[in-house]
Amino acid sequence: MSKMTPQEMARHIGNGLLSFPVTPFAPGNVFDEARYRSNLDWLCGYDVAGLFAAGGTGEFFSLSPAEVVTVVATAVAETAGRVPVLAGVGYGTQIATELAAGVEQAGADGILLLPPYLVFSEQEGLAAHIEAVCKATRLGVIVYNRDNAIVTEETLARLCERNPNLVGYKDGIGDIELMTRIHLRMGDRLTYIGGLPTAETFALPYLEMGVTTYSSAVFNFVPHFSTKFYAAVRRRDRETVQAGLRDFILPLIAIRNRKRGYAVSIIKAGMKVVGRDSGPVRTPLTNLTQSETEELAALVARLDKGEFATRELAAA
Repeated sequence: MSKMTPQEMARHIGNGLLSFPVTPFAPGNVFDEARYRSNLDWLCGYDVAGLFAAGGTGEFFSLSPAEVVTVVATAVAETAGRVPVLAGVGYGTQIATELAAGVEQAGADGILLLPPYLVFSEQEGLAAHIEAVCKATRLGVIVYNRDNAIVTEETLARLCERNPNLVGYKDGIGDIELMTRIHLRMGDRLTYIGGLPTAETFALPYLEMGVTTYSSAVFNFVPHFSTKFYAAVRRRDRETVQAGLRDFILPLIAIRNRKRGYAVSIIKAGMKVVGRDSGPVRTPLTNLTQSETEELAALVARLDKGEFATRELAAA
């Protein structure tokens, strides 16, 4: 069971880089526990404030509820307290509340509440959904404002009044006006997380708005680059940040934008490029083509010529 209070968890993750480990699949499309453990052990060697097991990049949408709990339990066991583990929770209210209880039992340190499946709802319905999940667990909950689950500052304030364990807000829509209203209304009551794809692109302007951390998908396969980039963001080193965007992030985005679903697929391809093949993505996503994977490999290899040189990337 988690030993962190919701407030302690929120403060901790707000002071460092976050990431969503991929969920590896072995032949037969089954969870590859050995590869997952190896990947997590590697990532724990870098300066990361929290890992989100079975999150968006971890293909939460393709996992059964039982698999979600298994993935989270494996992450908790492997990290062994080195890094807080937060769990993805979602779908409709009934499944989400059951998952919240399940991942708490599995030892998670917190929850990221993903948008409910498919439906669009009024604020009253979204609030009831979020509150039900908060009431189903003692863990700290982070609400993910994205797609069909966009809460206003008024809704968020009412939820925070009634639910002390609602401790975080992750922005995945990029509405600067709404983000400003929420931050001015809630202040330090919440920890704010950048969740736009790709978060590095928005990191500097969001920092000025009080968003001190973000989730880095590329941390999965270029963790040294990601941690150096985050450090540059926090010290407001615009030259270094712009170099990272120009030399790596924006070219990667150009590949990612070619097909729908590539935001996850390109991270799985990156794992293969650096020698940590974590299998394919599950349908309905599709994998990068061979030529696209080769483009990504060349991009990763060129990192050793710039600001973010690492022995791991040079070897890849």
